[in-house]
Amino acid sequence: MNRRDFLKLSLYAGCSSLIPTLPRLAAAGPLDDVSFNAATYYNNTPQTIMVFLYGGPSELAGNFTNYNQFKNLSQSSYSHYFGDSNLHSTTHGFWKAAGGDLMEELLATGDLNVFRTCFSQVRWDDDNRSHGICVAQNQRGTFNQDAAGIFSNLARVLLNNNIIDSNTVMPFLTMEGESGFFARGSLEMIPIIEPISMNENLDNPFSRGSERDYTGSMDYLAQLRNRSLNLSPKITDAFAKRSEMESFIDSIDSIADPNLGTNSHGESLDYENNTFARKLKTAVKIMNYNPDTRIISLGSGGLGGWDDHNDAENYLGRMDRLFRALRSAVAHIRQVGKIGRINIMVMGDFGRGLNLNSAHGWDHGNLQNFYLLGGKNYFNSVGVVGQTAVNSTGSANRLYSVPKSGTYWFEPLSVAATIYAIYGITNPEVLTGNQPVIAPWGNPLIKS
Repeated sequence: MNRRDFLKLSLYAGCSSLIPTLPRLAAAGPLDDVSFNAATYYNNTPQTIMVFLYGGPSELAGNFTNYNQFKNLSQSSYSHYFGDSNLHSTTHGFWKAAGGDLMEELLATGDLNVFRTCFSQVRWDDDNRSHGICVAQNQRGTFNQDAAGIFSNLARVLLNNNIIDSNTVMPFLTMEGESGFFARGSLEMIPIIEPISMNENLDNPFSRGSERDYTGSMDYLAQLRNRSLNLSPKITDAFAKRSEMESFIDSIDSIADPNLGTNSHGESLDYENNTFARKLKTAVKIMNYNPDTRIISLGSGGLGGWDDHNDAENYLGRMDRLFRALRSAVAHIRQVGKIGRINIMVMGDFGRGLNLNSAHGWDHGNLQNFYLLGGKNYFNSVGVVGQTAVNSTGSANRLYSVPKSGTYWFEPLSVAATIYAIYGITNPEVLTGNQPVIAPWGNPLIKS
């Protein structure tokens, strides 16, 4: 953890104990119009791990169904570049060489939902496939990229409805540094709901290590200052809070790694030894140990970036490692008895085109897969949702997947609406510009 994260985190933890009372926020804008059902929240008691794939991954790993329709339209040959042995589809149309068998395994156990038609018609019409704008909009759950992030909005709703208070421990964590999910926009900063930054090694920012502990001296000086200025003694609590948090994080760090056994084929389910897998393992440990933690956001550091304009062959191994880690996380969550509470969501900036360009990569597209695992208390197992068709303009780099006529599809902002809904917000559309929750026709995702 770098010094900036350490100072930021320490400031939040310390300042939160200096607040005499928690404000009931009257945030300007859509938050004023939010309706909240506490019974829904307590029935679901959700915890969310958000995996964001920066760069915008191709949808082909999760949707290889149209390969025979586009392979001869591609500028470069898939067969020559990837090799015929790497171009097989699984039973449900996943790309076998890109983690497809792992997806089939998770699908068979009812642990994976794959939405193939997370498609932005708005961006298609605007010809918008810009990283910055699309990331900002997806992480804020609105087409206003300057608005507050999804988790900043959620934090304030939970605070306003007494789900979070001054006794709540680490409700929001980020394992990717600063994130648009926690952007405040025009909202005021409230220390107790600011995210804490942490890494996969659980390096403890509250530990003094070999540094001399000045708590007693600082406490004494603070009390003298308070008396002379007739101030509240709340600053004294900050030092106790630091010591308490140091012990708390050390307790999580001492939890042994799980032994996850093997699957039905005798393959180990244990986490692989890479940065991303360790992050995911740490996130599950934290959520299991600390039910107060509602949200953990993480990128896919350790796997590599997803901006595959060239050398797309690397995408195959990256997707395989991603789904090996997700398979381990599901086994871990099930082992600790939290498969009903903890959900994992996976999405990115946008999708990619189908044309394999002259650099053997894919350019930006407007359709991506949204993957959802766990959360069985409140999510139905809907399996694979959505069908796509090949849209070819006849020009290079303009070969795309689009939702097939008559199939269910949704804008990426519906992911935000779905998050809000499982946490008890009954009218999430006021925060997402009228984009509704994900609700496949005749096969609802959220349990009633």
